[in-house]
Formats: sequence, C-alpha cells, structure tokens
Amino acid sequence: MEKFPAKYVVTGFVVVLAAMASLGMYERYTTKPWTRDAQVRANVVGIACRVSGPITNIPIRDNQTVKKGDLLFEIDPSTYIAATNNALAKLQQTEADVVQTKQELDRQEQLYKTKVNDLRDLQNAQDSYAAAQANRAAAKADLESAQLNLSYTKIFAPVDGYITNMNTSPGTYVYAGQQLLALVDSNSFWVAAYFKETQLHHVRQGGPVAVTFIGRDDEPFEGVVESVAWGIHDPDGSTNQDNLLPSVSQTVDWVRLPNRFPVRVLVTGQPPIPLRIGQTVSVATRGE
Repeated sequence: MEKFPAKYVVTGFVVVLAAMASLGMYERYTTKPWTRDAQVRANVVGIACRVSGPITNIPIRDNQTVKKGDLLFEIDPSTYIAATNNALAKLQQTEADVVQTKQELDRQEQLYKTKVNDLRDLQNAQDSYAAAQANRAAAKADLESAQLNLSYTKIFAPVDGYITNMNTSPGTYVYAGQQLLALVDSNSFWVAAYFKETQLHHVRQGGPVAVTFIGRDDEPFEGVVESVAWGIHDPDGSTNQDNLLPSVSQTVDWVRLPNRFPVRVLVTGQPPIPLRIGQTVSVATRGE
C-alpha cells in the first residue's frame, strides 16, 4: 500500500497550527480586548486676561515648563493704578461726609431733647447720616473692584504645566476674556482608548491595561481603566449643534460596524518618553 505523501502531512500540520493560532488570537481578542485607536489626552487651560490693555512684559517662552503661581504676562497697570487712586480718594471723601453728618446728627439730637428744634430737623439729620454711610459702603466696593482690576494686570499660572501655542509679544493690546495661550496641565494626562461596544463587557473599571507608544511595542507601561463613557454623539437626526457628548466616527462608512466608546485610562506606570497630547498609543487589557 502506497504511503501517505509527507507533504500532505506537513500541510495538514501547518493548517492545524494556523487554526489553533487563529482561535487563540480570536479568544484573546474577545476576552482580553485591545485597540490601536487610542491617544494621549490632558486638560488644557486657556489663559485669558480679565482686564484690557497693552501687554508690557512676557517673562515666559513657548513650550516652557511653569509652576503654579509663576508670572505668565503683565498688562500695563497705569490706567488701573489711576482708577484705584481715584476710588481711594472718593472713599476718603465719603468717610469725611460720614463724620460730618454724624456730628450734625448729634447736634440735632441734643437740640431736639431741649425742645429747640422740631422732629423734622432730627429726621433729616438721620437721613443724611444714613445716606452718607451708604455712600461710604459704595465707595469701599468701588475701591475693592479697582484693586481687583489692578491685581488682574498680572496673570499667573493656575496649575503646573507646559506653555504651548504662545503667539504674542509685548505691546499687543488684549481684551478682557481674550485667550492668549494654552497651558497643558502636567498632572492631568490620561489615555483615551476607543473600544467597540461588543468589547465593553470585557473592559472592567479599575482593570489593568498595558499601554504602548507607536513604534515602541517593546516598551509597554502600565495603566488602569478609570471609566467608560456613558454615551456618544449620534449624528443621525441630531439638530443640536452644541452636543457635549464625544463624537466618534465609524471607520468604514458602507459597512454597519459596532460603535466605539471612549475608555478613560489612567497612566500608573512610567512611560518610556514624556507624554504629549495627541500621541498615538495602543491599549491592551490584562487578565485578572
């Protein structure tokens, strides 16, 4: 009887191995999902001035690291110094009015007790004193407002972070509320990983994950699933132009694909390179 050709045996063995490997990869993908659709994110603080005026001093440079409380830039304080001095003078004037009206009230009270004047004179003095007190309170508020505006001419870093996209120079006139630069909060980095809705039941909050940068597959670092988004924006039939839900587009338009949901990953390990917003990473869940 002719022996079974060895090439068929080898081919069958290779096919079996390939099938076993495919099944293993499919099992790994379904029970311990991973995604290459992930990016590094962080909170970005828009730095805006609260008063208007020309910039006189910018002690920082683009892409510089700053600490909370560091001076970022300064607006010409001349106008606000004058406003503060004016408010202070008005307060001093109202305080003098309070003293004067109080003295007049005391005289009218004494005269009324001795039956020299009538009740109307006393009431007028009381009204004048109350009005002077109200004017003094208003002057105090105006002075506090002027002092606040003066303090707003110096803009300080609200958090530790990195200056980015700074495109201004001394002499530039800025307006209140105008954002001039971005400050990346160095303590807020996380990874936004997008998993298919069919994989979410295997993504456990608090579960460990491995994160790798593109081109650095041999240098993974640890992370933890912090949360899973509870919704995404549905563009079909939506009329809301200011939808606050994340908008996640499908990758192939002509095929009905499962939606992808953002999974927020907290970085707990030491990345091999500094984290920067927009870096492409891969995220793989780990077993228990």
